[in-house]
Amino acid sequence: MIEFWRLFRRNRSAVVGLTILATVIFLAATAHLFYPDDPFKLAGKPMSPPGVEGFLLGSDSLGRDVAAGIAHGAKTSLLIGLLATMVAVCFGAVMGALAGYYGGWTDDVLMRVTEMFQTIPSFVFAILLVAIMKPSIESIVIAIAVVSWPAVARLVRGEFLSLRNREFVQACHTVGMSDVRIMLGEILPNCLSPIIVTGSLMVATAILIESGLSFLGLGDPNIMSWGFLIGAGRTVLRTAWWVCTFPGVAILLTVLAINLVGEGLNDALNPRLRERR
Repeated sequence: MIEFWRLFRRNRSAVVGLTILATVIFLAATAHLFYPDDPFKLAGKPMSPPGVEGFLLGSDSLGRDVAAGIAHGAKTSLLIGLLATMVAVCFGAVMGALAGYYGGWTDDVLMRVTEMFQTIPSFVFAILLVAIMKPSIESIVIAIAVVSWPAVARLVRGEFLSLRNREFVQACHTVGMSDVRIMLGEILPNCLSPIIVTGSLMVATAILIESGLSFLGLGDPNIMSWGFLIGAGRTVLRTAWWVCTFPGVAILLTVLAINLVGEGLNDALNPRLRERR
């Protein structure tokens, strides 16, 4: 762990990204303390500029506090990003492991299914899935996971193909270990690094997709999110720029921070980069 942190902090951009991400996580965790009221509450005069009428970041066209919406929206965006990524990584890892380990017709069938999903534009597919299902947190998580897992499956398949014929795997077959035990206990731990890096980047993509869905009105109408704030403020963009600007900046900084952290994880976990340093 000490060696990992030493390598990670060499990347100053990654440290900056980690600091920004930690701030966003702190904001999400303490939103109910700083803004205990419902973020949908009509708190005051509509379209008040930042710093006026007690609104730190202004209010929207209905008099809702933009700062409260951003704080509570951080929790929603991070939660959806993490849950969708976990589901996608788990499902994609299973598909890729089976395809890479067994090969043959199993590999052909699973990869053709994966390619079929990859041919569909991801955001359009997510819109279709959420439109079919009732707009909710659960449907958004499922939709994002469905459009995200193929990348993980192809990554894991490649790692398993390169490791399944290595000497330590052959030794496991010799002593009679089961296929499940070999895959979970021997091969999978050796390809966790690229999976972790890919998963961290998928969180950023999931946040962007969720924001886009909420902007189009396909988010959960009962839960505050950054995309919902931007969608609510698009009609008053000329007269109340802050309604869209501050949630947009929050999305920009969060996605940028996650990508910088992912880059730092790649530098710290990639053995080839470690050897160069």
